[in-house]
Amino acid sequence: MAEKIPGVILAGGLSSRMGGGDKCLLSLGSETLLQQVIARLRPQVSAMVLNANGDASRFADYGLPVVADGIEGYAGPLAGVLAGLDWAAAQGADHIVSVAADTPFFPTDLVHRLNTGRGRAPLALVASIDPKRGQVRQPTFGLWPVALRDDLRAALQDGLRKVVIWTDKHGGTEVLFEPVNGQEPFFNVNTPEDLAIARQMAAAELGAAK
Repeated sequence: MAEKIPGVILAGGLSSRMGGGDKCLLSLGSETLLQQVIARLRPQVSAMVLNANGDASRFADYGLPVVADGIEGYAGPLAGVLAGLDWAAAQGADHIVSVAADTPFFPTDLVHRLNTGRGRAPLALVASIDPKRGQVRQPTFGLWPVALRDDLRAALQDGLRKVVIWTDKHGGTEVLFEPVNGQEPFFNVNTPEDLAIARQMAAAELGAAK
């Protein structure tokens, strides 16, 4: 059941380790990365928007509104979060949930767990267990209050780029997600090697569902 929270899909990066272009449009089995992300997120939220820069017409087939960063110079995921917050404010929403367009296996109860797990904190980031690094924050996956959008805008205009500096300043909390069947649910596709692994994961997931 969807929470009464809209979602923003962050696809505004440069994809430099993939050689540029829109890595979310790369194929993952019979779908693109973006199609799989949309399918995961749609049942969990009240509405969706895509954050992407450049010509929005290349996403016309996906049926989502597209908002570009309002901060120039590819200022990172916080700029995409801000674009989502500005869009959500016009919809009368109190919060948004952000997900990354290159992370196709995130949990199907992500939004509910973020919303309930944050307690009284104003915002929350996902944390997950990495086999090599232990518990790590996933700064592109979070729940963000619309009320802090002007503060975020000012911070970005002052040069802030690191997500956790801003979230820690505002009392953000973490919601921990454990591995699922030994797999990191927030595995993201940064390189061609990652894409090959993601394709194997997608094939295994499809096989398990049959």
